[in-house]
Amino acid sequence: MNNFGRLFRIQLFGESHGPFIGLVIDGCPPGMPLSEEDFMTDLERRKSGAKGTTPRKEEDVPRIISGCFNGFSSGSPLGILFENKNIRPGDYTHLAGIPRPGHADLTARQRFGGFNDPRGGGHFSGRLTLALVAAGVVAKKILAGIEVSAKLISAGGQADIERAVEQAMAEGNSIGGVVECRANNIPAGWGEPFFDSVESVISHLAFSVPAIKGIEFGSGFRAAGMKGSEHNDPIVDKTGKTASNNAGGIAGGLTNGNELVFRVAVKPTSSIARQQKSLNVNTGKMTRLEVKGRHDACIALRVPVVIEAVTAIALADFKLLAKAHKPG
Repeated sequence: MNNFGRLFRIQLFGESHGPFIGLVIDGCPPGMPLSEEDFMTDLERRKSGAKGTTPRKEEDVPRIISGCFNGFSSGSPLGILFENKNIRPGDYTHLAGIPRPGHADLTARQRFGGFNDPRGGGHFSGRLTLALVAAGVVAKKILAGIEVSAKLISAGGQADIERAVEQAMAEGNSIGGVVECRANNIPAGWGEPFFDSVESVISHLAFSVPAIKGIEFGSGFRAAGMKGSEHNDPIVDKTGKTASNNAGGIAGGLTNGNELVFRVAVKPTSSIARQQKSLNVNTGKMTRLEVKGRHDACIALRVPVVIEAVTAIALADFKLLAKAHKPG
């Protein structure tokens, strides 16, 4: 389904080359200062423009169409709309019946009986992360005092990100990357054991971002090669502060008062300039295809602010739940 959350609930809608995309946020507390300008810093961070990103340029100006009155959230569902202006649906007409490798073209066709909008991936497109970033802006306001930041720490397996991107572009290819996210000043005790653990909820949201293929918290996969004496985080005071942070700020599915740390793996952009082969589902024969249009050589360059957003969304929901469940 296209909604997520318990008290801070979000719903996304729209397609990559449709007229609009947007979101509805239900559960936004009333009385929170809010204007279109509040969204622009994070929305600008998601935009293309850097070397290795798509040449598609969109204004990405948010329109608050409900849930805000006199500059403050009203408590009713908050609706935010973005117009798609720089669309080129004709870039995809030659791909009718030829699903692109690495994309959701075939699975979407199978799931929706061919009635889905396939242009630029339709509703499966990374274009929808614009709405996630907008939701993240609202979530960050709810989390006042909690700092959430993410950055790209490697691309194409290299620490020299600029060099890796240049190599991929020269080859007409694409690369992935690793994004690390950190959040500080989170109170201890947020989350639930098992199904709604902090790791579970953040992972659920992280995997809603197209191109995310893996996630690890704290020491992550390195923990498999460590001994318990190495991995255990010594507790140094009554607040739960630890000398090390192999747990990544989470114990038993709950925040433990330390820095929340996790990393996500971003796959290479599926659309590449090189000629590929795929099945023509109409003829049943293999055919050559060239994916035209405007695409990122390294989509990971634009992912950090999206990962910040999903982290903030998860934490905002946990904060509201913690407040609702507070004894006495």
